[in-house]
Amino acid sequence: RGGAREHSGGKMASTAAGKQRIPKVAKVKNKAPAEVQITAEQLLREAKERELELLPPPPQQKITDVEELNDYKLRKRKTFEDNIRKNRTVISNWIKYAQWEESLKEIQRARSIYERALDVDYRNVTLWLKYAEMEMKNRQVNHARNIWDRAITTLPRVNQFWYKYTYMEEMLGNVAGSRQVFERWMEWQPEEQAWHSYINFELRYKEVDRARSIYERYILFRASAVLVLVHPDVKNWIKYARFEEKHSYFAHARKVYERAVEFFGEEHMDEHLYVAFAKFEENQKEFERVRVIYKYALDRIPKQDAQNLFKNYTIFEKKFGDRRGIEDIIVSKRRFQYEEEVKANPHNYDAWFDYLRLVESDTDGETVREVYERAIANVPPIQEKRHWKRYIYLWINYALYEELEAKASKRTRQVYQACLELLPHKKFTFAKMWLLYAQFEIRQKNLPLARRALGTSIGKCPKNKLFKGYIELELQLREFDRCRKLYEKFLEFAPENCTSWIKFAELETILGDIDRARAIYELAISQPRLDMPEVLWKSYIDFEIEQEEYEKTRSLYRRLLQRTQHVKVWISLAQFELSAGQEERLPRCRQVYEEANKAMRSCEEKEERVMLLESWRSFEDEFGTDATKERIDKLMPEKIKKRRKLQAEDGSDAGWEEYYDYIFPEDTANQPNLKLLAMAKLWKKQQQESEAAAMDPDKDVDETQT
Repeated sequence: RGGAREHSGGKMASTAAGKQRIPKVAKVKNKAPAEVQITAEQLLREAKERELELLPPPPQQKITDVEELNDYKLRKRKTFEDNIRKNRTVISNWIKYAQWEESLKEIQRARSIYERALDVDYRNVTLWLKYAEMEMKNRQVNHARNIWDRAITTLPRVNQFWYKYTYMEEMLGNVAGSRQVFERWMEWQPEEQAWHSYINFELRYKEVDRARSIYERYILFRASAVLVLVHPDVKNWIKYARFEEKHSYFAHARKVYERAVEFFGEEHMDEHLYVAFAKFEENQKEFERVRVIYKYALDRIPKQDAQNLFKNYTIFEKKFGDRRGIEDIIVSKRRFQYEEEVKANPHNYDAWFDYLRLVESDTDGETVREVYERAIANVPPIQEKRHWKRYIYLWINYALYEELEAKASKRTRQVYQACLELLPHKKFTFAKMWLLYAQFEIRQKNLPLARRALGTSIGKCPKNKLFKGYIELELQLREFDRCRKLYEKFLEFAPENCTSWIKFAELETILGDIDRARAIYELAISQPRLDMPEVLWKSYIDFEIEQEEYEKTRSLYRRLLQRTQHVKVWISLAQFELSAGQEERLPRCRQVYEEANKAMRSCEEKEERVMLLESWRSFEDEFGTDATKERIDKLMPEKIKKRRKLQAEDGSDAGWEEYYDYIFPEDTANQPNLKLLAMAKLWKKQQQESEAAAMDPDKDVDETQT
């Protein structure tokens, strides 16, 4: 291939003056992929396995005399210089060159190389470090000092230079020189570790006062008469205080903590500072101080940032406190949790209830009132009753607290009145609130205010519950004339309420005014719309039976049957005739059953007719003769099982279902052709079975015995 390229290149060069020819591309006839595919990774791995690119190591050279050594040095230096000349910025070449000269003990040459390298890149940290290490290894202390001094002057923010420099001076026993280097370093306000290194250096030589002054500068650095904050973090104050505590300067340590608390103030409080302060006082057996510190911090630090504080306070109380103290811290913790919940969602009334229950159990009255005021201030934003159902109980609990716990009747009245003013009575109201207010005024023996409140409620927002509560109040006070007036207002407001009519009539009955009670019942049943008419009619009938007005009772039953032909009405009439206690009670009862049976023949609900006949048979079994019993047995229907086709909502076939039907003998007697038609259907079915090859089982067939 190489020869072909050279031949092609020569040919093209020889014909450069003429038109250049484009080489033809070899045409590949078979473009299908090879059966075995080889990737570039496989090629490289194969080359490495076969060691195709490895060259044999050069032969070892042994130097026997000075001339060969000088020749070797010349060639080596020429190689290094050539490498440097090719790329001066590659510092590794300079370092290798200098280290090679150092290995030959050519310190002056190595120093010259390092200086030349620094001229190229004086910001290279490794270069300075190698240069200084070379001087220190060769015990050139002054040269090393000179290099470190130049390094920290040129690159003062490289902490490694300062660490190496101070360590060298300390190892040489030059404590004053090391301290002087540290002082120069501190002027640059370095990171925290540098200050701690300086402090540890002074502590190694028992210079506690110097270490304290360094801590002071570490916390607050004074430069040019201006206070500059260097490292005002809480952990640095804590380290300073622990330093004083470690060296038994307890008064100084307490003063440091107090200064830290004053320095950070209430705007930047940190729980770690107070935990450390409290533990310090705990070690000094100052338990009251510890308790004051914890409470002071818990009252001012945000709840989400005080979890560790709570934990340590709880441990302290368990160790040194009494049962009351432990309960206080638990209550405080729960109180903070509830505070967070209500702050996150002020309309979470369940959280308010839990919070108030906790506060009421162990807090003074003013605090409880404050929490209640905060709770009721969160009025539901939407004027819909379902949003107010939980909220209203805040007011109720507030009023009950003021009345029962605080014994403040005036404040209780103010709470009730404020709540009633807040409610949007035109849209909805809460009857329980009006009734509770009225009951409170009665307990205070202030009946006019109670009546005024209930009257106002009926005037603003009449409700069944309000009328019932007001009437019950007047009944307890035996004010029957007021009860009558209230019932009249109630029935004007809700004439369809059967219970109100019944209660009104019962009141008149108790008072002995039978005519008024009967008139009330008559007015009630004449109303065009009633919510429970059957209850009203039953009450009216029971009233007449109680008064032993049997004729009027029968008249009532007949009037009711004109409105409805329900089977229960007929059975009730029959039972009334049976229990009337007259001589003709059995014929009358049997006559009622006869009438009912005739009336129920046209009823579509066969179950009701069966119910009537069952009641009639029970009557005949107890009071009838053999003839009457035989007659009622003949009237009893036959129960048969049938099948009918079901349809879904969309009209599709939904299968079949079985049901029970009743066939009454009276209906069969009135239809003599019924049996003939059944036999005709059976004959037709047999004809179809004989003609058809298959039979459809889904037929409506009566499973009866003929």
